[in-house]
Amino acid sequence: MALLDIIHYPDPRLHIPAAKVECIDDATRKLVADMAETMYAAEGIGLAATQVNVHQQVLVIDVSSDRSGLRVFINPEILRCEGASVNQEGCLSVPGIYDNVERAESVTVTALDEKGSRFTLNASGLLATCIQHEMDHLQGKVFVERLSELKQNRIRAKLKKRQRKAA
Repeated sequence: MALLDIIHYPDPRLHIPAAKVECIDDATRKLVADMAETMYAAEGIGLAATQVNVHQQVLVIDVSSDRSGLRVFINPEILRCEGASVNQEGCLSVPGIYDNVERAESVTVTALDEKGSRFTLNASGLLATCIQHEMDHLQGKVFVERLSELKQNRIRAKLKKRQRKAA
């Protein structure tokens, strides 16, 4: 396994829509393992392949407190959304930035696992939020783009200031 580089907003590569995975093979399984290792090392709860500059529909998510609940979603599709919930979100591609985002309270999603088996999952709460957040990445969207234009401008300014200080 290897740690992958996480792309940071506003990198334009984050806006490239992901393609469906045509064949789940050893390369796909290695990507999943590397993504999980990267997510855990960055202390995240979800990671989309887009965030590591691989534009395939692959997500890894683990919302468990002890990192024992890794879930893999390949070519995920949301079949049902229900209710509405506002929760604070952050993102490994937008480090240090958190804000409230409205999403469906519960979802039903279907996807393939790393073995190529199709499954359907009903999710609510944090897991539902995380699935929707990571699926946004597959469509080339970052959570800050769900915020008002004013908030987006403030976030961009804050990130530019952070980059200048780091340089």
